[in-house]
Amino acid sequence: MKIPMQLKHKPVIVVENYDQIDGRSAYNSEAKGLSLGLAQWNDRGKVDISAKIWRYTGEKWSRQSEEMPMHRVLDLAILICRSKQHFMEAYRYEKLYDPSETVIDRVGIQGDAMTVAVAADNEKIDEDIKLFAQALSNDDELLSERLTTLSRILREMGY
Repeated sequence: MKIPMQLKHKPVIVVENYDQIDGRSAYNSEAKGLSLGLAQWNDRGKVDISAKIWRYTGEKWSRQSEEMPMHRVLDLAILICRSKQHFMEAYRYEKLYDPSETVIDRVGIQGDAMTVAVAADNEKIDEDIKLFAQALSNDDELLSERLTTLSRILREMGY
């Protein structure tokens, strides 16, 4: 399915078969494509680029399609990696985290740091973290394949 080109987000680089590779939803996904392009929120004289997930309901392009600045996509990738790293060692904690120290890491970015922490304010965190850990384990093959690919590409780029 072709990603629309007439909407406010202007695609430049596209993946038009994303529904065929969308993790557990592969071949049955409403997310039909991904694109990198000119952001829909651009003002005159100011151009930002963004990443977009294109959703199709079967009848029309969905308002639930999501557009994010590219740095946020990378911030999410950092969060995923750091979280996955935490859960590789979480078995050491009875509750899969240390209730007395819920901060997992502070990742330095642009002069400050992204604080990665267990959501201690979640009143059901002890249940939810177990469900999260199980889902992360169930998706390990999907995530690991993508992380391995990302690692290879980053090495090729010199990172």
